[in-house]
Amino acid sequence: MIDLLILMPAAAEIFLAAMSLVLVLMAAFITPRRLITRLVRRGVILSLLVALWLVIYNGSQPAYAFYGQFFTSPFMVYMKLLIILGAVGVLLMGMQQQSEDELDRPELHILMLLAVLGMMLMVSANDVIVLYMGLELQSLPLYVIAALRRDSIKSSEAGLKYFLLGALSSGLLLYGISLIYGFTGAISYDGIKLAFAEATTNGAGISPGAVVGIVFLLCGLAFKISAAPFHMWTPDVYEGSPTLVTAFFAGVPKLATMALLIR
Repeated sequence: MIDLLILMPAAAEIFLAAMSLVLVLMAAFITPRRLITRLVRRGVILSLLVALWLVIYNGSQPAYAFYGQFFTSPFMVYMKLLIILGAVGVLLMGMQQQSEDELDRPELHILMLLAVLGMMLMVSANDVIVLYMGLELQSLPLYVIAALRRDSIKSSEAGLKYFLLGALSSGLLLYGISLIYGFTGAISYDGIKLAFAEATTNGAGISPGAVVGIVFLLCGLAFKISAAPFHMWTPDVYEGSPTLVTAFFAGVPKLATMALLIR
């Protein structure tokens, strides 16, 4: 019970991960296509609303979980509320658009749920390994839903461009993380901050290698929010993706990445 109480700050993320597995199994074993699509859509929206309640319930006080790798505070709660409400809003507004774009299928909703889970992990990450895990859990479903309209050349092109440039940005970010770890000996935010403070206090100054690592890390994050000069992928991906997916791209992932930059 003590172990479970320690994990309570991450209850919303654990719940979404479990629900995504349940919905994947439902989609695999329930055969009528229309029925499973409706069930999965309602299950995803209900799961996000339950996660919203868990975030509010557990986020009144700053707390750590997973040996300090996960951190929650009122600021993270606020950002997670925006992320969840943005995802629910896109799903509700896009119900009619799904059938018009031939996206009335369960995969879209499950992948959006997994992307939201990755965004919430990004916001609450307290070390660079969890940061990278959350970033990839957000990015990989987005690559797929960008190309979900398989009969459209533009949609396939959007997914391919997003995947290739996203892989490049992930490589930049991971290389930056490895440099930061190599020159500071820490992967947690607190440990990196302490290493920089000690270097400044000793008069040695922050290592140039660590500065280069921070630059690479910021370049990887700048890609995710389409900040110039890392915005070249945005017009093609937004034009080629279905309208519902573009609405999701334009708002929700940007909130998560901006929260991560602020942290």
